[in-house]
Amino acid sequence: MRALVADAPRLVLAGIGAGSRDEAKERMLRRLLGRREHADLAAKGAEYGARIAKTGIRPEMLERLRWHADEGHEIAIVSASLDLYLERTAAALGIGTLLCSRMDVDADGRVTGKLIGGNCRGPAKLRRIREHFGEGGYELWAYGDSAGDAEMLAAADHPVRVHHRTGRLRLPTP
Repeated sequence: MRALVADAPRLVLAGIGAGSRDEAKERMLRRLLGRREHADLAAKGAEYGARIAKTGIRPEMLERLRWHADEGHEIAIVSASLDLYLERTAAALGIGTLLCSRMDVDADGRVTGKLIGGNCRGPAKLRRIREHFGEGGYELWAYGDSAGDAEMLAAADHPVRVHHRTGRLRLPTP
């Protein structure tokens, strides 16, 4: 709570577009996680990631994942969320490629609160996709549910906006 209160003005400014969301996120991470043991955070993150994979993915999205796997597509999670829990989520779902916000760890095994390569949001998502897959020669399906997905969706061959309505995802049929 203290971290939220201390950073509330920056978070509000970032939320209304008058400040940097990325800077606000790193500042909050430094306050909340900085100097904590990476191994402890990773263990807690793995528990949370397993829960997400088991109960936090909507059935429609699981069907889409299965369809892409059956089609032989390489599936990647591209997210501003943290590696601390997404690594376990991706592994549990059988997804081998994870492009996300990654925590920096110092020589003593403690989290610094900084993000390696910055926050994986907005243009950074598309940059990381291109760094991993190359500039072209593939068909890109992209699913997104936030403003931070706009660039990725704009570059996709098959952009899919995921809308939340009555707790269900509305996805097109392949």
